[in-house]
Amino acid sequence: MTTRSPEPCAGRSSVVFDPSLTDYDFGPEHPMAPLRVDLTMRLAGECGVLDHLEQVPAPMASDDLLATVHDPALIEAVQRMSAKPGPGEELRGLGTDDNPVFRGMHQAAAHIVGASHEAFRRVWTGESLHSANVTGGLHHAMPDRASGFCIYNDVAVGIRWLLDNGAQRVAYVDVDVHHGDGVEAIFYDDPRVLTISLHESGQFLFPGTGFPADTGGPEAEGSAVNVALPPGTSDAGWLRAFHAVVPPLLREFAPDVLVTQHGCDSHADDPLAHLMLSVDGQRSAYLALHDLAHEVAGGRWVATGGGGYAVVGVVPRAWTHLLAAVAGQPLDPALLVPEAWREYALERYGADAPRRMTDGGLADYRRWEEGFDPDAWLDRAVQSTRSAVFPLHGLDPQP
Repeated sequence: MTTRSPEPCAGRSSVVFDPSLTDYDFGPEHPMAPLRVDLTMRLAGECGVLDHLEQVPAPMASDDLLATVHDPALIEAVQRMSAKPGPGEELRGLGTDDNPVFRGMHQAAAHIVGASHEAFRRVWTGESLHSANVTGGLHHAMPDRASGFCIYNDVAVGIRWLLDNGAQRVAYVDVDVHHGDGVEAIFYDDPRVLTISLHESGQFLFPGTGFPADTGGPEAEGSAVNVALPPGTSDAGWLRAFHAVVPPLLREFAPDVLVTQHGCDSHADDPLAHLMLSVDGQRSAYLALHDLAHEVAGGRWVATGGGGYAVVGVVPRAWTHLLAAVAGQPLDPALLVPEAWREYALERYGADAPRRMTDGGLADYRRWEEGFDPDAWLDRAVQSTRSAVFPLHGLDPQP
């Protein structure tokens, strides 16, 4: 058993990255383009963010580590199909439009799990106070099948490792536009893990799950929290929902570690969903989660990436702001995007990139305590979640 240091190394933060992590590549027509990771790390470097982060090599996850969450039959199928990819075979979620098989897929997916595991390990042992893996956050993968662009569930493997190595309570907050169904399902019956997902309602978006009444298994009621947001929700409404639900629950749960997933497909420009956030609203959430990690978990924070399919205009800026928050050195949103990075995006990918690190959003919101509007769809959605979950934690669901 690995034991953590009682006092983490104050202020020391890391990012786990190796350029070969971009080998997780479903092909040129697939929306989950690895160029988004390349552009993120280059932009973070040009903005000086990486100067404040220890850069850590990404190890490969062993089959034994994968098997702490995934069925051996899935691992075998991924290995076999990625060794000899071919058309026509569909098995355990593989070979579909969402999860096409590519050569070396097992190694690429296991590498992402290994990177996230290293971030979890560093935070738990105290080598890092905060640690990030922007290639991680593959939250849809189930124990027995791939799903939604996710082959293996790196987040669930990391959380399982924490529990196996002495953590008593782990909180997971997922701000991807899609419900974090895989992580929730894997720990649905485990009261030691609190999963909170804020996502566009499953009435309108994949995977079609994640409703307020889904609150955890019989022995873990209240351990699953779902905020199903209406399409069109923008910064003010999203932040209102976040602050009405997430901080009270994290304070009550008091986790040993805070784990977060930062899919930035909630942005207004994302082609696969219907929320309307700006980079500024997303940045505000990153800073709030940083502060909550310090308030409720002694600063121990593991941050991962996730979805995001506006691969030049949104993802690199959003995740550079995330890495700046992990580093404890937030960027001024008004900062000009470095011209060298814009030139690289144009020359390498033929893309005209944004000129500033902001969308001009205000990231203001009305606090929940200022009043509940029963005629507002957003407020009804938030109140449904609070009513379903707050009493299970001894909290008052009313404003």
